[in-house]
Amino acid sequence: MTNSLPAGSLPAGSLLAGKKILIVGASRGIGAAAARLFAREGAAVALTARDAGALAVVADEIGAAGGTACTFAADLADPRSVQDAVAGAAERLGGMDGAFNNGGIFERTTDLADRTEDEFDEIMRVNLKGVWVAMAAQARVMRAAGGGAIVGTSSIASLRQYHLTPVYSAAKRALNSLTESAAVSFGPDGIRVNAIAVGFTATDMTAGWEGQQPGITAAVTGQIPLRRAARPEEIAEAAAWLLSDRASFITGAVLPVTGGANV
Repeated sequence: MTNSLPAGSLPAGSLLAGKKILIVGASRGIGAAAARLFAREGAAVALTARDAGALAVVADEIGAAGGTACTFAADLADPRSVQDAVAGAAERLGGMDGAFNNGGIFERTTDLADRTEDEFDEIMRVNLKGVWVAMAAQARVMRAAGGGAIVGTSSIASLRQYHLTPVYSAAKRALNSLTESAAVSFGPDGIRVNAIAVGFTATDMTAGWEGQQPGITAAVTGQIPLRRAARPEEIAEAAAWLLSDRASFITGAVLPVTGGANV
């Protein structure tokens, strides 16, 4: 199931050659960038998100560039749709060597006390429970086939206090714990589980944050040693590496990809 070439022997442009990878949250931003990158690096990809139309656009781009992509509409807030997407992806691709669980939602930037129960529940349902459902379904497929790799999108907010995004931060910190536990549970089955603690990245999500708090982009990037936001493609590169055989002895890690921001 996994590429048997020794580490460092893959030719340039083939980091994920022959891999079959599912990307959750692939319709835009980091997920869409990952879908394009993984395909360029030789993977056949399955894309899932809520927006079927946006998924089709990404899949068409991959196909036009000579890659292989299929799509499945699913909502992380709906466990059955996630499970169906994982099963459908494995069937269409003929297996599943890797999965990148990138989907999620942000929250209103406001004080901890100014939060409704419905808002709290939605953030946890999507950003934590939804990822758990996806991860568990992916692990079942990979266990049956002898192994694989799973990468989740966490956040710099999971590593430090962000008092204006307290529930989002708590969900991501819980995701880190889930990643570490899953790595121990699934390791004997040949499944590696890691996460990326993503720093400030130029996506629709951070554009929405700027809309809520004008000036936040300049304030945050001014504290990043590289003095800029990440490009979605740069986050995707980290995910690609963790999913590849070049990271074959890495599991249970939460890798900061933050431009040097203090964590």
